[in-house]
Amino acid sequence: MLIHPKFYFCTALYSRLAAEEAARIISGFGAESRFFDPRELPIYGSVPDTHPKVQELRLSLWSDGQVWTSPEMHGNITGIMKNQIDWIPLTMGAVRPTQGRTLAVMQVSGGSQSFNAVNTLRILGRWMRMFTIPNQSSMAKAYNEFNEDGTMKDSPYRDRIIDVMEELYKFTLLLLERR
Repeated sequence: MLIHPKFYFCTALYSRLAAEEAARIISGFGAESRFFDPRELPIYGSVPDTHPKVQELRLSLWSDGQVWTSPEMHGNITGIMKNQIDWIPLTMGAVRPTQGRTLAVMQVSGGSQSFNAVNTLRILGRWMRMFTIPNQSSMAKAYNEFNEDGTMKDSPYRDRIIDVMEELYKFTLLLLERR
């Protein structure tokens, strides 16, 4: 039986371009991808969770795995990224809706390479009982890595994203077979 896993991408700006590249790559393996646009998502707790943008984000729960991509700002993930994660419910009844889903983490930065954002994303993924794959991507000077059409230039950073998406796809298939 062929399994076509589904992946949800949470992201912003150059991280959006990196995530779009990742989606093109993982789609080539046969996966389905969807994105969430965080514009107009209210601050966590400021409105009821019935708000349309919150409900749109919670559609991420259809996924078998997720890709969280954040820019590194001031040494960590952005508030926009954390706000998206905060709106993902920790429980629905007695179940953590993210439990057992796979997660890949990626970050982009405008300066030198760092791993602060991916480390934070890993902590958040573990807290939500997601299976965070061992591989990750951290892209320095992201503004140099994209063509005018938004696709990534051939580079070691793109090669790394290919590796991350391949690993995410394989781990997701393994875990799906055991659900």
